[in-house]
Amino acid sequence: MAERSFAAEVLKLKLGDGAVVSGEGILAVTKALLQSGVAYIGGYQGAPISHLMDVLGDAHDILEDLDIYFENSASEATAAAMLAASVHYPIRGAVTFKSTVGLNVASDALADLSSGGVKGGALIILGEDYGEGSSIMQERSHAFAMKSQMWLMDPRPNMTAIVDAVEVGFELSEASNTPVMLELRLRSCHLHGSFVARDNVRPSMTVTEAIDNPVRDLSRVVLPPASFLHEQEKLTQRWPAAVDFIRDRGLNEVLGEGTADIGIIVQGGLYNTMNRAMELLGHSDPYGDTDIPVYVMNVAYPVIDSEIIDFCKTKRAVLMVEEGQPDYIEQNVNTILRRSNVTCQIHGKDLLAEMGEYTTSVVTHGLSAFLDTYLPDSTTHKPNLLLPDDHPDSPFAARDSTSAVEPRPPGFCIGCPERPIFSALKLAERETGEHHVSADIGCHLFSINAPFDIGATTMGYGLGSAGAAALNSRNADRRTIAIMGDGGFWHNGLTSGVGNAVFNDTDQLLVVVDNDYSAATGGQDLLSSGNNNPIRSTKHSIEKAVRGVGVKWAKTVPNTYKVAELRDTFIEALTTKEVGPKVVIAQSECQLNRQRRVKPEFQQALKAGDRVVRERFGVDADTCTGDHACVRISGCPSLTIKPNPDPMRTDPVATVTDSCVGCGVCGANAHAAALCPSFYRTDVVYNPGFTDRVRTRARSWLISRLSKRIENRAAAFERQI
Repeated sequence: MAERSFAAEVLKLKLGDGAVVSGEGILAVTKALLQSGVAYIGGYQGAPISHLMDVLGDAHDILEDLDIYFENSASEATAAAMLAASVHYPIRGAVTFKSTVGLNVASDALADLSSGGVKGGALIILGEDYGEGSSIMQERSHAFAMKSQMWLMDPRPNMTAIVDAVEVGFELSEASNTPVMLELRLRSCHLHGSFVARDNVRPSMTVTEAIDNPVRDLSRVVLPPASFLHEQEKLTQRWPAAVDFIRDRGLNEVLGEGTADIGIIVQGGLYNTMNRAMELLGHSDPYGDTDIPVYVMNVAYPVIDSEIIDFCKTKRAVLMVEEGQPDYIEQNVNTILRRSNVTCQIHGKDLLAEMGEYTTSVVTHGLSAFLDTYLPDSTTHKPNLLLPDDHPDSPFAARDSTSAVEPRPPGFCIGCPERPIFSALKLAERETGEHHVSADIGCHLFSINAPFDIGATTMGYGLGSAGAAALNSRNADRRTIAIMGDGGFWHNGLTSGVGNAVFNDTDQLLVVVDNDYSAATGGQDLLSSGNNNPIRSTKHSIEKAVRGVGVKWAKTVPNTYKVAELRDTFIEALTTKEVGPKVVIAQSECQLNRQRRVKPEFQQALKAGDRVVRERFGVDADTCTGDHACVRISGCPSLTIKPNPDPMRTDPVATVTDSCVGCGVCGANAHAAALCPSFYRTDVVYNPGFTDRVRTRARSWLISRLSKRIENRAAAFERQI
């Protein structure tokens, strides 16, 4: 079950020539693929491009009608290797995954692909996850394009430009026999807009036709001496062909030429931000009508020397707006101009931020400094965001004291089945002592924060086990612990982690967090999902997989909310005399996906008048001692504190807010840790039947009778006083 369904939106993919299509950026990408005659598509889901895979999955009927093959790839390397189909055959293929982390995984396949070259168009669609909204290390995809000499497109963030970039990307790839990378930033993937559609195009050669007509060209196989010739071919044939195509087709744009003797060079993906900064300074309007020349690099690599020289030779100075570091493009531009003796002064990182995302504020500050130097009287209005942060009119001025806002680290969702795993592990370490914990990519990485404070390193998706490989000593008194999600397990953890541990007889405990989905990338199904997926094979056991590669000690805990059972399993795994890797598979469905599935069913049952029971948990304020150990061992946002209702006691008591989803882990933690008996469960019955009403009346009568005796005794005691 994906994060969201595009079942309604995919119907727009059928629209033909002249129709206006509106929706998200990833819908535009999908439509452009269909209009380009693509023959096969693959990819690995992951923000910010995850919804593209969801759209393609929901559109499988449309893809099948057009004879387009689509698959959810096991990893980015798997996806990249698919493009080998375009090496010998004139068929177009596209793959998609998340920016630098995906390129890291796929780099081996892409390096070979770019060496041998392609005959059919090959497009790599990248979700560039850089800047304030990023969840990964801060690196740029640009370096991969330069390393392997693949062309990098960076279109302006509007729907028409994105559609055009996809279509022309295939043409550029075929014209230069080179794979093309298409970079889409987070906001480009999910911007909303519209574009004019064209008819969908069936592939000129389908995958079936390629299979039935095999071709073999030894010169395309990356082996010496062919690999040496590939390097020559890149520089003497493919590069010039790409430059000619980019220049002849006008893929890069010049706006407002001749309006001033200074200029701006900007990456296409940053154009909207840069134009907004110019608008704030009074030098452009929302439609890009500028009074300062702008060179928009919709192709960020290769840099077209002749276009740079033509743009800069009539300018006193040019500002290079390039997001991130190193300043690859700025260095390239400077080299081009110095070699051609163009005296234009180039500014970039000296006026703009050296690192980080180029927000409107960052670009406006840099652009303002540039204009103050070269056109000091041109800017008549200075926006408030240029004011010092301590100025009361600045939008960044502190409205409250920072000490008044408590820092809140990211944590697990309410009811998350991964929370009790780390509660159980903390309880187990009370008896076994602390251990080195190697973490992994995924929601479970939140365990590094309070209240669990578990996890020392993370080396990449599915590398939790491998991250602890060096810490393997038979002389140590304790075992290392590794964490891995089911998504990372199937991505590459089974081989690089579990297989490696078996081969080297590593005495570690691996905890596989199995929440039924690849949850960190948007809730997509995977091999071990419990769903009946109509187009994928699921329900494959993780325990069988690890035993299949040689793990002898493996146990599956099917309900992570049973904290005591999970704690005991951890203690056994950490103390058993059996050598070799130990694997605990901790299973429970992702609560977010469960709520997406259960809530519509709940609402439907309510409307139908059916009896529905909702479990709620609470804390008895009279029993609660106020030490809040339950909060520290759980960390659930719905478990908090409130003022003590007893006027004789000052310590706040624990309470469960209305956001509770009824998972019960707070009570399970309290009992497993032998904290206190103050937790209780309440069944809230909607549309109660006759039996429910009779039972409720009987309980109320009995409680009233029993409590009345206590109240009478208390009243008599007060009269004596």
